[in-house]
Amino acid sequence: MSKGKAPLAPAAGPPAPAGHPQHAAGSPGGGLRARIDLRNLSLVVVLAALIVVGAVTKPEQFLSVQNLQLVLTQASVIGVVTVGVTFVIIGGGIDLSVGAMVALSTVWATTLATQEYGLAGILFCALIVGLACGLVNGLLIAFGSMVPFIATLAMLASARGLALQISEGRTQIVSVEPVLELGQRDAYVLGIPPIVLVFAAVTVIGWLVLGRTTFGRRTVAVGGNPEAARLAGIDVRRQRLLLYLLSGLCCGIAAFLLIVLTGSGQNTNGNLYELDAIAAAIIGGTLLSGGRGTITGSVLGVLVFTTITNLFALNNLETAVQQIAKGAIIVAAVLVQRKGRTS
Repeated sequence: MSKGKAPLAPAAGPPAPAGHPQHAAGSPGGGLRARIDLRNLSLVVVLAALIVVGAVTKPEQFLSVQNLQLVLTQASVIGVVTVGVTFVIIGGGIDLSVGAMVALSTVWATTLATQEYGLAGILFCALIVGLACGLVNGLLIAFGSMVPFIATLAMLASARGLALQISEGRTQIVSVEPVLELGQRDAYVLGIPPIVLVFAAVTVIGWLVLGRTTFGRRTVAVGGNPEAARLAGIDVRRQRLLLYLLSGLCCGIAAFLLIVLTGSGQNTNGNLYELDAIAAAIIGGTLLSGGRGTITGSVLGVLVFTTITNLFALNNLETAVQQIAKGAIIVAAVLVQRKGRTS
């Protein structure tokens, strides 16, 4: 080394990986996680406030075991649908056909021909019809390059029409005893209806798949930036197809739960489910443009909406006021999302 020259500074090493401690504070990922946790916490607070309102206005009715079971049961059917819709929206899509798919699945699964095969036949038919509808949606969107809004709107009209044609506008009564028994109190497990247990299982599985698997990470990647996901080696079209298949499967499960709950199948089932599911996902923090969302938030959104509906019914308030309240909640949730993105 020549005299009078200072030694060269060591070369800077590569940046620490995302999980390195030096990124633990102030990282974008940490901020996003904090916002999601804060949103979920706020939904818990809203739900607690609704429970307090119910306890004050109608204490004996609202806090009864029967009413709490009713709230959870009503939340279960739309909740299962919402899990599938949440995956689709996170993946950058939309599904307006979920209510119609539920209706078609309940009608097809309760025909006399299907009921001859008992509980297994009804369950199998409901799942297959839901999957078939999801497959059509996925093929049109992923491989037919059709806009999700248009493709699922077409499925909505077609499925509703087919359900009406199959049922001829009549309510199809279920006569299979094992199916009917699942809706009776004798089938409750520790006071919990089987329908609620299915909803809980679907929620847990959805949470694990979205947050702990490659499929979940690919869903977020495709919804956040499809081109970047493609360059990273993700088969975007295949992923979108699988997302709509998942949505169809959830509709099939929900259809079977609805059959158990009502003991029938009819073409009017699932009316406005698409709006309720999308709304629950939105207030739960799922970004409409894709790339962000949680199953926990969506389920909390379902519980909030179901509790509001129950409170309105117990206090004999008009359905119109209930719809206005839901609309106001949706608008507020979207405004909060926009503010969060610009901040």
